[in-house]
Amino acid sequence: MTSTTETTRAGAATGRPRRGASPKPAGGASDLWSAVPWTLPALILIFGVVLFPAGYMIYNSTRRISLAGVDHGSVGLQNYVTVLSRPELPGILLNSLVWVVSVVLITVVISLALAQFLNKNFPGRRWVRMSIIVPWAASVVMTTTVFVYGLDPFYGIINKFLVDIHVLAQPFGFTKEPIPAFISSIGIAVFVSLPFTTYTILAGLAGIPGDMLEAAKMDGAGAFRTYFSVTLPNLRNAIALATLINIINVFNSLPILRLMTGSIPGYKADTTTTYVFKLLQNEQRIDLSSALSVINFLIVLVVVSVYLLVVKPMKEVS
Repeated sequence: MTSTTETTRAGAATGRPRRGASPKPAGGASDLWSAVPWTLPALILIFGVVLFPAGYMIYNSTRRISLAGVDHGSVGLQNYVTVLSRPELPGILLNSLVWVVSVVLITVVISLALAQFLNKNFPGRRWVRMSIIVPWAASVVMTTTVFVYGLDPFYGIINKFLVDIHVLAQPFGFTKEPIPAFISSIGIAVFVSLPFTTYTILAGLAGIPGDMLEAAKMDGAGAFRTYFSVTLPNLRNAIALATLINIINVFNSLPILRLMTGSIPGYKADTTTTYVFKLLQNEQRIDLSSALSVINFLIVLVVVSVYLLVVKPMKEVS
């Protein structure tokens, strides 16, 4: 009797269930309903901002809508066929590929070097780090507008500076021709993408154990080998995250290309995102722009899925 009592008390003291006692079921309908007041605002916001507009866009992509906005009924997948058969689309898809790959690749490479520099101790490091945030904190439209006026061949201060230092013989129309405007847009996109990417990689650098770097030095590894054998592999997740978010943001970016190339006739400096805007604004084709928007979404979904499948960002570093 004493032994049984002591066993019961020991079980109660250690928090273990007593013999014969059935555990209480976890969760259940009551827990689900109690969470509704906390999750309902977020669900309503997701429905109103994401799901409903996306569903309405898909619906419009299967309708024939006049220039006046009158719905003349369903046309099935005809709008998709019309968009995909347009002669300018292959060039626009190529521009989109060059745009995303160039901006993301240049941004990551520069951010790796910049993060490595900002991770060192030097006088004024805090102020330099804060200055990196400025392009990120400023509006993309405002930043691009500054470059648009600065690159103007008649009164742009950037153009004048390049002439004064003899880089250019005379002012050049960066925003007047498709290729120079497109290349300039890539530079601006890199400029506004650097802060986020740099700080993401900088956070990854801060998470590398110091004893790991010390062990590499003790083994006789130089700075070059330490970076590529120890530092870079440990930045895998940070680089993968920054790259993924940059791919999505750059692919869907409209303001930079719109402001830099919007006044140029034709489609030689357009991506699929700016092409959607032109279909909607210039041709007033809600149905075709909706179909292209759905195609854009599918392209991003495929690219992100392939990227996650190949890179495996959550794979542990061995």
